[in-house]
Amino acid sequence: MNQSTARKVKWGIMSTGWIAEQFAQDLVHVNNGIAYAVGSRSQESADRFAAKFNIPHAYANYENLVNDPEVEALYVGTPHPFHCENVLLALRAGKAVLCEKPFTVNSDELSELITTARQSKLFLMEAMWTRFLTPIVQVRKWLKEGRIGTVKLLKADAGFRADWNPQGRLLNPDLGGGALLDIGIYPVSFASMIFGPHPEKIQSNVHIGETGVDEQFSLLLDYGEGRTATLNGAIRLQLRNDAYIYGTEGMIHVPSFLEAKSATLFVDGKEVEKYTDEREAIGYAFEAEEVGRCLLTGVTESSVISLDESLNIMKLLDEVRRQWGLRYPFE
Repeated sequence: MNQSTARKVKWGIMSTGWIAEQFAQDLVHVNNGIAYAVGSRSQESADRFAAKFNIPHAYANYENLVNDPEVEALYVGTPHPFHCENVLLALRAGKAVLCEKPFTVNSDELSELITTARQSKLFLMEAMWTRFLTPIVQVRKWLKEGRIGTVKLLKADAGFRADWNPQGRLLNPDLGGGALLDIGIYPVSFASMIFGPHPEKIQSNVHIGETGVDEQFSLLLDYGEGRTATLNGAIRLQLRNDAYIYGTEGMIHVPSFLEAKSATLFVDGKEVEKYTDEREAIGYAFEAEEVGRCLLTGVTESSVISLDESLNIMKLLDEVRRQWGLRYPFE
């Protein structure tokens, strides 16, 4: 990603947490955007973040951030129970928004955001960064070209072993904790990318931990005509995090697909092509560049992950939680 003298979108970053740091770190590699402002819940936190990433403007609250007339796009990196109110704040201030996954906690919240954005003709997108990683882009190209024939099976896992902290975000139901929304959305979205967001049947199994959140789950999604996705997610169990796509004529393997740096194509059991990404950036730069491309060309939705697809994914997650009998205290 070469830097360009073309006009750059001025980004505001809402949050100073870990994920916001990853995004800010990657913005220096974006050729159509720059970090312009950051907002936090305290001036001290905002100032510290701004100094670390050389951001010229720091605000002690989100209201001042979204009301800065120079800010064109907002990255919302707050915990997901706050996404709905944070995104609404930005949209009502007339800003384009890139919201960290999961978009919201449930589909009702997301429907409200989509309606608001479309009525205001404002850009809105879920920050599903895996969609924009170049190895994943290559995977979509191979699939479109029919290199592995008709896709029949996806196996994708996403899991890590978090430290035991009942009050922390991952294990606290009051903060929307659990594996499905935090890490599990990655394989679910990956399945949607391959088969579409409308499985005919959804079967699931879950382990609810002592804090009342889903610590580990398995999903079997049936898309008809022998097309299935087997997905696993966990926050107290380290998984391989690989994705395997099997077709009638071959297979694609994406090691550690959440942060994919390579993808390998096999035909008739033999490796025929391998794509490797030698990027300098972590990978968040690609989704930021997509936002910039859309804004600079007057597009209000990305074709890579549309608002309708994000909504249908969230409805799927709602159904899975319904099967589990899992509702958050604030719902």
